[in-house]
Amino acid sequence: MRIRHRLLTTAALGSVSLLALAGCGAGAADGDDETITIGFLPSWTDAVNNAYLLQDQFEKMGFTVEMEELTEPGLLYTALAEGDVDIYPSAWSDISQAAYMDEYSDRIEDLGAYYDNAHGTLAVPDYVDIDAVEDLHGQADRFDGRIYTIEPGSGTATMAEESLFPAYDLGDEYTLTSSSLAGMLATLEDAVENREDIVVTLWRPFWAYEAYGLKDLEDPQEGMGATEGLHFLAHEGFSDEFPEAAALMSSITLNDEQYGALENTVVNEFDDGDEPAAIDAWLAEYGDQFEWVVD
Repeated sequence: MRIRHRLLTTAALGSVSLLALAGCGAGAADGDDETITIGFLPSWTDAVNNAYLLQDQFEKMGFTVEMEELTEPGLLYTALAEGDVDIYPSAWSDISQAAYMDEYSDRIEDLGAYYDNAHGTLAVPDYVDIDAVEDLHGQADRFDGRIYTIEPGSGTATMAEESLFPAYDLGDEYTLTSSSLAGMLATLEDAVENREDIVVTLWRPFWAYEAYGLKDLEDPQEGMGATEGLHFLAHEGFSDEFPEAAALMSSITLNDEQYGALENTVVNEFDDGDEPAAIDAWLAEYGDQFEWVVD
């Protein structure tokens, strides 16, 4: 199994017509150099998928697009609030990253949720004979007393530390072990290949479930959070500066199948560096299902 070193909303805006989005060069029709900077963490696949989808669509509208990779979510939200990047293309801002929104909401525009069925999870390989978070009690030796998660400061790691552990009183038996997404997936892959017990924090939708044969542990206390939306965020004033781009983002919605196919195509079917080709392939299969697609 090849591990990719990436982890991988809906209202009309005023008088902006979506018909204008279909016009070639709509974004730069006045001859100005209109550049949109998309900020994302290359280790988070949901943001990578959408960054390249937006790049494709914006460039077809006539915009120049710059891709800015950042290293952790706090830096990304700060850059967005300060206008150093224009867009965060996949924010878990309802619950998982709500603390950042509380801090920066007066300087950030929420352009809506493009996907509304996301949620954090605690997962184990399907050969592990426990089915609920509560079943972890008394089982720490099996798991070496560790629950693996991703980068400190991420919504996933924060939710595990501040909500999951207290909700189920896991702190006396388990330590939350954080690393990069690639590092966590490497540990997971090694455990699965050797049919060893392991428990990790994850989220749905995510391609690793099918790739590694994982199952969620029942979480009735919602320690890993309730279902939430994945949002397009922009800096304050973006929709005034780039009304056509804002209207496009506000019109995008994906269902489970469409989102899952987008992530699988970018993450698993194409190599790093081939993201534009992956977007072309996904649009060729799914593009006719959407009114918002710019050809």
